[in-house]
Amino acid sequence: MTHGHAVPGDGPFLEVVRRTPLVSIDLIVTNPDGAVLLGLRANEPARGTWFVPGGRIRKDERIDAAFTRIARAELGCSLARADAAFVGVFEHFYPTNFAGEPGWGTHYVVLAHRVPWPAGAAPVADAQHGALKWWKVAELLAAPDVHPNVKAYFPAGPV
Repeated sequence: MTHGHAVPGDGPFLEVVRRTPLVSIDLIVTNPDGAVLLGLRANEPARGTWFVPGGRIRKDERIDAAFTRIARAELGCSLARADAAFVGVFEHFYPTNFAGEPGWGTHYVVLAHRVPWPAGAAPVADAQHGALKWWKVAELLAAPDVHPNVKAYFPAGPV
C-alpha cells in the first residue's frame, strides 16, 4: 500500500495530511490460485509491514484514471477498474505520517477493489516496496507482519 507519493517538506500537502482525510484506492490483487499480492512497505505510514498496493486519488482525478495510474506506478502493469470488483469503503488510521512529523498521524478513506492479476505478467515493485510476495489468505491472516488493515479485507477468513 502506498497511498500516495509525496515529498517530505511539501508544506501544503503536509498540511492537507495533517488536517483532512485522504481518499485512496487499495488493490487486492489475486492470482488464479487465490493468493493475494502484498508489498513490504518501505515508507510511512505502515513502514515495515506487508500491505496491498494502493495510492491516493489526486485532486480533479477521476476514480478510473486513479485506479489505472496507481496500478501502473505500484505494479508496473495496466489494470482497469472495470475489471475489478468493489469490496467496500474502509477507514485507515495511522499514528504516523509520510514526513515523520511528531504528534499526528494519517487518516485515509479507502475504496478497496479486488482485481485479478493479468496472465503472463510479472509484478514489478516500486521504490515504496522492499519486496512483493504472493500470500495465501490463511497465511496473511496469521502473519504478525501483515498490517491489520489488510486483514480487515478478509473478515470471513480465506476465500
